[in-house]
Amino acid sequence: MDAGLRQIQEEQGKKGSLTSSYLEERTNKSGVLSCIFSLNEGVGALARALRLFEEKDINLTHIESRPSRKNKEEYEFFISVDPGSSKDLDEVVDGLRTQIRGQVHELTRSKQKDTVPWFPNDIQDLDRFANQILSYGSELDSDHPGFTDPVYRARRKEFADIAFHYRHGQPVPHVEYTAEEKATWGTVFRELKTLYPTHACREHNRVFPLLEKYCGYREDNIPQLEEISRYLQSCTGFSLRPVAGLLSSRDFLAGLAFRVFHSTQYIRHSSKPMYTPEPDVCHELLGHVPLFADPSFAQFSQEIGLASLGAPDEFIEKLATVYWFTVEFGLCKQGNDVKAYGAGLLSSFGELQYCLTDKPKLQTFEPEKTSLQKYPITEFQPVYFVAESFEDAKEKVRRFATTISRPFSVRYNAYTQRIEVLDNAQQLRNLADSISGEMSILCNALQKLD
Repeated sequence: MDAGLRQIQEEQGKKGSLTSSYLEERTNKSGVLSCIFSLNEGVGALARALRLFEEKDINLTHIESRPSRKNKEEYEFFISVDPGSSKDLDEVVDGLRTQIRGQVHELTRSKQKDTVPWFPNDIQDLDRFANQILSYGSELDSDHPGFTDPVYRARRKEFADIAFHYRHGQPVPHVEYTAEEKATWGTVFRELKTLYPTHACREHNRVFPLLEKYCGYREDNIPQLEEISRYLQSCTGFSLRPVAGLLSSRDFLAGLAFRVFHSTQYIRHSSKPMYTPEPDVCHELLGHVPLFADPSFAQFSQEIGLASLGAPDEFIEKLATVYWFTVEFGLCKQGNDVKAYGAGLLSSFGELQYCLTDKPKLQTFEPEKTSLQKYPITEFQPVYFVAESFEDAKEKVRRFATTISRPFSVRYNAYTQRIEVLDNAQQLRNLADSISGEMSILCNALQKLD
């Protein structure tokens, strides 16, 4: 685990504010095995669980308890055992799950199949990794157009500081863009807008005029994240959160699970208005934002995010590739035509034209195959994947997610803005009740339409 994140977790633990249901391993004595199991509160429940350890002659070196943070009727028990008990512990874990019907999360064993990477459980948990970016402020690569421009580098640090100090629930700070920055935006805005009617998907073209009407999208004005975020929330529940640079694939996808898009506020260097080596405000607001206002695409994006939570690293890599060839560089069929819906295309004047010519190779979007495709990041894509529709892509990603090696499913509760881990009977009953209520509303509405 990253040392910076470990420090944050330990500091939050001291303050009593650590709310994740899945705990990262703390520094333990070498070889010690630890796990957490939960039991329904009741006479003799703990005694029956401990008897399983006794029957296998497993010595508990540590045990502590606390009320469950997921279910008020349960208690969670953290235990550590001698490392020599690894083989027998397998049978005890099985017994806890089958005989006691408890939930078990193993923390420190080296077997990959038993390891669950930490993931945000509450939308406020996004604060814990939002600043773990690949570079900060004025730290630009030597081939960046703004590398030798001290004014631009200082400006980038101003934007980075805004993102660094931002916390969930706060309004996104207003930015006063300079005349030079507005001119750069205007060049990109003007050129791309000429291509959208013929090259962009209908969903993008439907939303774009609404952004001009309600969010200040103009050639002479760079829109503010806070205004756009409020608009998106009214459409699909998506919101924007400022970020100083590139996040890891795991962290970025986790944000989508909460319908949160981490957006930059800085703009590309004025010397090359039609080129940027990393996502900037033109890419975010012209490429991504319009489609986050579309319900079907918003759901599709969230499905990818939910699939990433607690997934092994090798699956995160596959999901990131699926994201690249859909949300960033995706094409879709609309009638007899193929249109662009990927943000990397919709924010690039040159590639938006190129992608619909006969030069690149077009393949049908199939997550299992798409996830293995290699791709360049500094040139136009030689291969694009075409989806039948957003709905079709969403169903395929949903089926792909069932292949994840993780011992639970997840669901986003929009009322509490929390991730519900579906790994016990009570959670499934709660989900069934929710579905039943929605079905009742649907049936009632259909009857009134007859």
